Amino acid sequence: MQQSPQAANAWRVLFLLFLANLFNFFDRTIPAIIIEPVRHEWSLSDFQLGLIGTAFTLVYAVAGVPLGRMADTGARNKIMGWGLAVWSGLTAVNGLAWNFWSFLLVRMGVGIGEASYAPAANSLIGDLFPAHKRARAMGIFMLGLPLGLVLAFFTIGAMVKAFDSWRAPFFIAAVPGLILALFMFFIKEPARGAAEAVKVSSATPVDKPLRRVLAIRTFWWLTLAGLTYNFATYATNSFMVPMLQRYFLMPLEQAAIATGIITGLTGLVGLTLGGWVADKVHQKSERGRLLLAAFSMLVAAVCTGYALLAGRIEIGLFVAIFSLGWLFAYNFYTCVYTAIQDVVEPRLRATAMALFFAGLYLLGGGLGPVVVGLLSDHYSQAAMLAAGASEMNETFKAVGLHNAMFLVPVALTLTMLALFQAARCFVRDAANMREGLAAAA
Repeated sequence: MQQSPQAANAWRVLFLLFLANLFNFFDRTIPAIIIEPVRHEWSLSDFQLGLIGTAFTLVYAVAGVPLGRMADTGARNKIMGWGLAVWSGLTAVNGLAWNFWSFLLVRMGVGIGEASYAPAANSLIGDLFPAHKRARAMGIFMLGLPLGLVLAFFTIGAMVKAFDSWRAPFFIAAVPGLILALFMFFIKEPARGAAEAVKVSSATPVDKPLRRVLAIRTFWWLTLAGLTYNFATYATNSFMVPMLQRYFLMPLEQAAIATGIITGLTGLVGLTLGGWVADKVHQKSERGRLLLAAFSMLVAAVCTGYALLAGRIEIGLFVAIFSLGWLFAYNFYTCVYTAIQDVVEPRLRATAMALFFAGLYLLGGGLGPVVVGLLSDHYSQAAMLAAGASEMNETFKAVGLHNAMFLVPVALTLTMLALFQAARCFVRDAANMREGLAAAA
């Protein structure tokens, strides 16, 4: 088989994409950390807290589809550069919010800016690296997620304490993003499909692109898996800090650091090692990546479920068990994102990623925070009534939020089942993609 080429500037561009991804997740994580001071200042319910994350996510998903098509036909460096400038600028504006609705509207604007980035970046990686190196490259790119979370969870609490204001982190976070946006415009892009062994002209028009992507059975199962996976991750990222504050009585700074360990440090190991393992199992079995991802979701569901079932255990033990589950959960990114590259032809990859993200965020990330918030309010009310009390207090809110978080291991179990189904279709769909490229060459 002809060896696929790698772009000469592949690693340099990947590093820049990684940095932008880091600030992407840093900026979007700030509200989850400062949410308790905001709740007290504006007297918000958990449903309203969840709505902040949901509104951002829904806008992100809807805007991602047309921006993904733009990335398949236009200059990806410009799309990413302008998007980074918009979301960084609006992050600073977020610090000026005067009530719940102004905060919510600005977060929706940030979502539009961030929606421009992921489809274009994923498409670019597919053209920079050949198939046998993509899982590793995707793992490095996705390291921006846990590093962004670690940086946010380990520093935002200190910023709030130092400036005695939850607004300060928004102003500080905008600066590096605006600087990085300038570098995006100077990226030298490879041709579409440059890293494929079989070449297809990027100028050749694609007939009915959305229909062609949606006709891929593996893509449907991977999108369903992404939906349930994002439900779990967005629920955890949105409510882990307040749950630790209420249920385990931790101060904000310590709760943020503990969450950084659970959702951030685990990703440094999971994505680095996971990308390497995923490439190895792919060499032994074509469906190996997806089977690895399914097994990882099983471990994640068991660990997170046990940590929650254990109740008010010692906080170090809770963090250790939940972190082990989240370590395995990170295999989703290196396995699934790469599998999409393997079943979708180069000219449609940004479109496919935009559709994939739409499913993830509209029905996954969009529902996660608001459903957990609603369930938390319900269980809080139930705890208050069971105690015979007439007024809500923080004790009842702690029980309510803890009980609502059981949706996380349930969602991870559903992710595992969808990934097993995707593995059953993968070999056929990957072969169809290769045959299509050969016929079009």
